[in-house]
Amino acid sequence: MGKYLNQKPVLVAVDCIIFGYDGEQLKLLVIKRGIEPIKDQWSLMGGFIGENENLDEAAKRILLDLTGLHDVYLEQLHAYGSPDRDPIERTVSVVYFALIDINKYSKQINDQYHAEWFKVKDVPELIFDHNVMVKAAMDKIRYQAALHPVLFELLPKRFTIPQLQALYEQVYDAPIDNRNFIRKITASGLLIKQDEKDKSSSRRGAFYFKLDKNKHKSQFQSFLNFIPKTAK
Repeated sequence: MGKYLNQKPVLVAVDCIIFGYDGEQLKLLVIKRGIEPIKDQWSLMGGFIGENENLDEAAKRILLDLTGLHDVYLEQLHAYGSPDRDPIERTVSVVYFALIDINKYSKQINDQYHAEWFKVKDVPELIFDHNVMVKAAMDKIRYQAALHPVLFELLPKRFTIPQLQALYEQVYDAPIDNRNFIRKITASGLLIKQDEKDKSSSRRGAFYFKLDKNKHKSQFQSFLNFIPKTAK
């Protein structure tokens, strides 16, 4: 089969932005780049698409290589194709973001890539345009969290109200009034209260909850009520 005339090949890469929550802090997983240029500098986990892979397959493979995870929340974000974004060759990067519960998967992170979790507020300078990618992912997550229960992908199946509130505050980088949050989240009927308590933080403890996903579908925009008005 022939080739398109007068067209220079362009490389296609996939970069994965992996967010995690440990019950206290929202974090980003980054690695030390293993190849030149700028070897050993902080980078998102990425790689070139395989000859027989589609984009989703490449993203899942990259995520599996780094974390040992599959069947996690993974969403395509955007494509970046500035001619000078990679100093070696013209490369278009298709970016995905993943949301995981750090406590559930921390032992599966592959040490081969020198992976390290950073608080989102303390993410170091990343290579190329990776910091721009992370900012775009945070903007998308804030939008998604207003309409969908995507943040629950960062939580264990059972969680406390304080854990949920802390997560929302960190995602939107704004404080939430404790009493208002409890009142709204309780009135929504979206959470199922459990019998057990988490007593790791206090003697009194806090009840565990689960998300009622079926009820959430019928109240599609409920989470708009929980977003801080001062959110950036």
